Amino acid sequence: MMLRKPSLLIVALLLLLAVPVLTAADKHKDKTSSSTADGVVPSYELPQPAKESLDYTMYQRIREEGLGHSHVMEYASALMDGIGPRLTGSPNVKHANEWTRDQLAAMGCTNAHLEDWGEFGMGWQQLNTWVRMVSPDTAVFIAQASPWSPSTNGAMSGPAVWVDIKKEEDLDKYKGKLAGKIVLYGDMREVKPLDKPLFERDDDKELARIAEHPLTPEREYEQYLKDFSKRTELTQKFLALLTAEHALAVVMPSRDGKNGGGSGGTIFDDRGIGRETYKKEHIMPVPAVVMAIESYGRVYRLLKANVPVTIEMNIDAKFFGDHEHGFDTIAEIEGTDPKLKDEVVMLGGHLDSWASGTGATDNGAGTVVSMEVMRILRALDVKPRRTIRIGLWTGEEQGLFGSIGYVKQHFGHVPLSTAPDQLKLPEWMRKPAGPLELKPDQPKVSAYYNVDNGSGKILGVYLQENASEAPIFQQWIEPLKDLGVTTITMRNTGGTDHESFDAVGIPGFQFLQDPLDYSSRTHHSNQDVYEHLQAGDLAQAATVEAIFVYNTAMRDQMLPRKALPHPELEEQRSAPLKHLMPGAEEPEPKAEEKKQM
Repeated sequence: MMLRKPSLLIVALLLLLAVPVLTAADKHKDKTSSSTADGVVPSYELPQPAKESLDYTMYQRIREEGLGHSHVMEYASALMDGIGPRLTGSPNVKHANEWTRDQLAAMGCTNAHLEDWGEFGMGWQQLNTWVRMVSPDTAVFIAQASPWSPSTNGAMSGPAVWVDIKKEEDLDKYKGKLAGKIVLYGDMREVKPLDKPLFERDDDKELARIAEHPLTPEREYEQYLKDFSKRTELTQKFLALLTAEHALAVVMPSRDGKNGGGSGGTIFDDRGIGRETYKKEHIMPVPAVVMAIESYGRVYRLLKANVPVTIEMNIDAKFFGDHEHGFDTIAEIEGTDPKLKDEVVMLGGHLDSWASGTGATDNGAGTVVSMEVMRILRALDVKPRRTIRIGLWTGEEQGLFGSIGYVKQHFGHVPLSTAPDQLKLPEWMRKPAGPLELKPDQPKVSAYYNVDNGSGKILGVYLQENASEAPIFQQWIEPLKDLGVTTITMRNTGGTDHESFDAVGIPGFQFLQDPLDYSSRTHHSNQDVYEHLQAGDLAQAATVEAIFVYNTAMRDQMLPRKALPHPELEEQRSAPLKHLMPGAEEPEPKAEEKKQM
């Protein structure tokens, strides 16, 4: 999951009471339509049935296969241990793309292939990194290379210096003082005792909070975007100083995790120095490492006490071209209903990861759960009415690139602003500039289901403000409550690939999962490894998702949709009302506004 993860936004739902469901013996009624041509109404726009036709026999068969004969941990070990970290553009992610394609084909899926979503940037792989102090004492530090860091070209040593840069004026203090130095960049944070568990499960109180309706939207993410822009601008000027000064390298402290999880040797290694450091034009000018906070703290305190410190370090990293492309893994179980087989139910998660661990909980978990869903359905020889399609995306960590690219090629996209100030920002930060541009296959997707919140079991589903799904999903989860699936919330959740589908009007859902130690210890860290996967939770998640996918594939109608989004109108709709206050005088137009007059 991307580090950008906005707070849970928008509304929760007072759930409808579960209504009686029809048995598998009830016959399907012909209320289907898969065409929007010639005035035919797509089935998601037709009135939805009050009662869902649920196949309880299939519920039981999926549960037996998913819980009693799970192979999810075998997939996990092969992916995490056998292939390892999967940084987009690296040889490992290429290996993972090919391995997932071949595994899906081997289990009997059709049309297993890789799709090119476009140019990414530089391929990079960390081969070896070590950092140690050689004076005034010797010490071996816990550190790894920042992704896309240049190599040191062998071991090098130099005096350490800490820089305190909060604003542009601070840069002047270090001119002429950084040549040949190893620069510590970042404040030393307080390391508090661990007085809360790093591993947590949501109780009824927390689930009730998630299902509760926030009356006002939270604005944390908006502030994050503003702060991000300011930090990026200052960092670019700092990089220019490092280049001009011929500094040797940069050492950064690891950030903290939830409940103080960023201690005890845990490193969150998900940032470089600068913006889009995977692009040749933004390559880091000096080698850079992220260091465990305890290691960083020792050097920091010595320097603050005016004790000279010498550091020796080696980064052995390899680049693989400047214009590497990214690929998604796609495979299907073909639909069998002549009227519905061209409609699609999708599921997936992102295959790429960061480089310090093996990408187990983020998002090897979502990958192997999705693969296990397909295995379960193939093992049961399910004959879905609609086609079931899996998508395993890459480039998610840098901006949902894989899923956005796939959606753009097949279903539609939102044009982004090309204003000069906007072009300076990463794509995921740029403002929309026009209405949706949709493709003919957009109406053919009933839903997309995503898993990307760690290794925890599924507790429910975020409706992404799609209120019409509530009575449907409420009936679906009634037979799953003994597995812990109890909560449906109208809230949005962000930072992962379901957003790419939701953005073009396709129902896209992220499951609500038990938190475990995802935000405290494993998300983007060197502890994101196989040992932090929970076998029972992953088997439950695959079982639950398989039932959701099966139900979606077998309904007479596609799932209902929200109204098409109009992101280009968001600023206009949120702008203050004009001519509201009695007696108010018109303000003088700003300089930019005068130019447009």
